[in-house]
Amino acid sequence: MLAKAAEVSGVDLRGAELIRDGSHAIYRLADDIVARIGQAGSIDDAQRELRISHWLNASGIPTVEAETSLTQPVIVADRPVTWWRLIPDHRPSTPSELGAMLRMLHALPPPTEFELPAYDPFTGLEERIDTAVMLDQDDRTWLLQHYSRLRAEYETLPKALMPCVIHGDAWQGNLVVPPSGIPTALDLDKMSIGRPEWDLIQLGVDYTDFSRVPDGDYRSFVEAYGGYDVTEWPGFRVLADIQELRWVAFAVAQSAGNDIAARQAKHRIACLRGQVPRPWRWEAL
Repeated sequence: MLAKAAEVSGVDLRGAELIRDGSHAIYRLADDIVARIGQAGSIDDAQRELRISHWLNASGIPTVEAETSLTQPVIVADRPVTWWRLIPDHRPSTPSELGAMLRMLHALPPPTEFELPAYDPFTGLEERIDTAVMLDQDDRTWLLQHYSRLRAEYETLPKALMPCVIHGDAWQGNLVVPPSGIPTALDLDKMSIGRPEWDLIQLGVDYTDFSRVPDGDYRSFVEAYGGYDVTEWPGFRVLADIQELRWVAFAVAQSAGNDIAARQAKHRIACLRGQVPRPWRWEAL
């Protein structure tokens, strides 16, 4: 697939290196180019990501840049391949840097040149659980019931007073800092209109349920965002539980033929079911 897209665009594949193989396959190529292969049927999403990158950079929020000299996107077997400029030697952002970027992002008026979708945290969740081969019937039943409970609770949350542009997957690895020192946003595929709390929930959960963020670092995140602490919001637990179910479903989806992911999925399910006390320890996949 990558070879066909490279042939269409005239890209040199010698020395291609796989960076990540998750919801997207991402490769580092020669000439500081990064290839990003989307899922089947996600052509519209890929085109929107290209527009979002241009819009955010023009709006004063540094963002990964598309490679403008190449055809964008290239479609191979119904999967879009997009080309981006490499961000060299970067580190994950600090909580303070992430909070400052989200404050700027949430204050942006939505784009007028194109439309952002409404964010739905449940997209694909039920299907992942229902079709997972590695789940026994007891875990599958419990997870589907848990999904239904959370969906009902989410629907009863008060409407957001000010829906805004959100990143949709706002963690420190999706805001990176190169040697220039300028924090730069990555992974634009979930950029949407939604509750600002959704972008705050990942660090909030890391702080409350996993103890992965020291108290001082979390306080710096809250301060950089403007003083709003999502863990004190009445709807925090609902969004936190949804986020954790999403992380479980991701591990479940990675489990086919992957014993490490299967063991991690089982552990994460046990945590959700109350069989493991917090703070939890989940390994990255």
